[in-house]
Amino acid sequence: MTVIVTRNVSDRIRGFLASSMLELAPGVYTAPRHSPAVRERIWNVLEDWFVFEENASIVMVWSEHTMPGGQAVKALGVPPVELVEVDGLVLTKRYL
Repeated sequence: MTVIVTRNVSDRIRGFLASSMLELAPGVYTAPRHSPAVRERIWNVLEDWFVFEENASIVMVWSEHTMPGGQAVKALGVPPVELVEVDGLVLTKRYL
């Protein structure tokens, strides 16, 4: 399952995501069976277009068995986050 959550993005990005994923709620997109290649292509488009955004953020989360907690995270905008494992607990690390 891939989930993308957006905040304050342009209609261009919203339309692109709505064309390739299901929009469950405003700014929340899901896809149950995207391959890693499709997920990476979507992320590459978002990275390319994000330079034109102001005061926006995009977070993508997907199932990844090799990562702590079984999920991976990519983020654009503020605040960037990373999942880290500390003594068996999965924590969110934010860079300020």
